[in-house]
Amino acid sequence: MSQPDISARTIAHYGRNAAGFRENTRDHDVSQNIDALLRHLPAHEALTILDFGCGPGRDLATLKALGHRPIGLDGTAQFVEMARQDSGCEVWQQDFLALNLPAAHFDGIYANASLFHVPSTELPRVLHELHATLKPEGVLFSSNPRGAGQEGWQGERYGVWHDIESWHRYLTAAGFIELEHYYRPAGLPRDQQPWLASVWRKVVRKAF
Repeated sequence: MSQPDISARTIAHYGRNAAGFRENTRDHDVSQNIDALLRHLPAHEALTILDFGCGPGRDLATLKALGHRPIGLDGTAQFVEMARQDSGCEVWQQDFLALNLPAAHFDGIYANASLFHVPSTELPRVLHELHATLKPEGVLFSSNPRGAGQEGWQGERYGVWHDIESWHRYLTAAGFIELEHYYRPAGLPRDQQPWLASVWRKVVRKAF
């Protein structure tokens, strides 16, 4: 199956289940993840943040309420409309595999449960595009279901289950340095923590 077909099938799945997804995730507490992004960015400033894979807009609304300028991005038309209505934020409809992002525009990128949908063959390119849309010293947060490199279909959704070692290789190759990583939900044994969260800073290479 081609990469566009993989993307289209995953997007179609979310579109068919958009209303249920919004209801089932509305009350999820991801404050730990939002805090992890923000503590590595300038405090007491209104930041321009890309919510990459914003879904129906829950975290957009939170970031806006905290005084920031979030912009959402999602490939699913139903989510884009929900996010615009629920958050009042600007939301872009873009396929993760066909991004069109402005250069050096964002202070931070918040990718909560989204980048794992990018096939491993496309991930280096997508990460370079995210690197390019961050301002110098910008920060990327990601949270993915963790695994040991498994890749393929889970029902109608395509995903890759990274461990920290492989994720570190991808991110450093794209020009990021690790700030921290942790597993979720907090306070549980590792075998009950299915999520790997990590925070990365854009490396600015100096010209000589």
